[in-house]
Amino acid sequence: MTDYRSDLLRLLSSRGYIHQITDAEGLDALASAAVVPGYVGFDATAPSLHVGNLVSIMLLRRLQQAGHKPVVLMGGGTTRIGDPTGKDEVRKMLSDEAIESNIASIRTAFERFLTFGDGPTDAVMVNNHDWLGKLGYIEMLQKVGTHFTVNRMLSFDSVKLRLEREQPMTFLEFNYMILQGYDFRYLCQEKGVRLQMGGSDQWGNIVNGVELSRRMDGVEVFGLTTPLITKADGSKMGKSVSGAVWLNEAQLPSFDYWQFWRNTDDRDVGRFLKLFTDLPLDEIARLEALEGAEINEAKKILANEATALCRGREAAESAARTADETFSGGAGTDLPTVPLAQATNVVSALVALGFATSNKEAKRKLEEGAIRVNDEVVSDGAYAPKVGDKISFGKKKHGMVAEG
Repeated sequence: MTDYRSDLLRLLSSRGYIHQITDAEGLDALASAAVVPGYVGFDATAPSLHVGNLVSIMLLRRLQQAGHKPVVLMGGGTTRIGDPTGKDEVRKMLSDEAIESNIASIRTAFERFLTFGDGPTDAVMVNNHDWLGKLGYIEMLQKVGTHFTVNRMLSFDSVKLRLEREQPMTFLEFNYMILQGYDFRYLCQEKGVRLQMGGSDQWGNIVNGVELSRRMDGVEVFGLTTPLITKADGSKMGKSVSGAVWLNEAQLPSFDYWQFWRNTDDRDVGRFLKLFTDLPLDEIARLEALEGAEINEAKKILANEATALCRGREAAESAARTADETFSGGAGTDLPTVPLAQATNVVSALVALGFATSNKEAKRKLEEGAIRVNDEVVSDGAYAPKVGDKISFGKKKHGMVAEG
């Protein structure tokens, strides 16, 4: 571990957040001497962010914990374009109303992780449509475009991979990296922001912003990226078998969110405790040293602490109780529910609960003996569940039939 002087870089390093820094020595000196406003950008393509975004949110939380100022940049402008990084196809265009609605919904999740306000280290949320929407095309070409070469832009993986696969990239998307670079420059000029953070896939875009501020204004700003966070099996964070693991309650019940963390691979427990909870490092060291069945206690603590941060302590405790009741043969109150009107038979109930993507898949699971109602195996697709019945798929997915 590198010996840093600043609380910020010591904290980030000790918990495994640092992959690359544009100038580690310079950032360390700045963070030791002054409050550093730092930002991460998020596009508003859905009403909720997901667990794949969580490491960037935790970066902002750590920034605030170390006495600095988090700036949440919502891409109201760039969402209208679409970041081509890691994408194989053109993003669908959203209406202005949908984007603004998404931003308002996403903010509710950030309010769990950050303290917002007017103080020197209080978090603020800004929307890049406020300045990009006013930037004239000719003005952008003259002021910003002259600092980007097509040669360099074509060398970026996000562009190169799309072209190599002979997949279309619109001129709109091609401009994304220019606008992201301009965001950094604008925030530096108007908000005193000196640091941009993000995932390792954003390194090229972050470096563009660092260089743009240097060329246009002679100002030194800094970039920091996290490692790509994958699970032990190599799969991406943010996804489960049944889809995205959303941060907002409206998109994913708290029990399912808790269960995602409870199902963590043994090999990931210690790393995820460092990244996604506030538990002290000595306690984490004790938990990750547990072996055999005892590691399950560490997983429950991970689930409790991660859920408490995102959904509140009460939601975490309720989900834990529901899990205990469910796995001891009962039916917890926090289980996902399906209205009786959508559960005319067990097949329709499985699809409505998200345990199967189609009637065909539901019938196949019934034939395999993977479905239970009130802990009894059911194989007849015509079976009609009643209000209060617990429907289970395997050992880890459970739901209840409710009135309605």
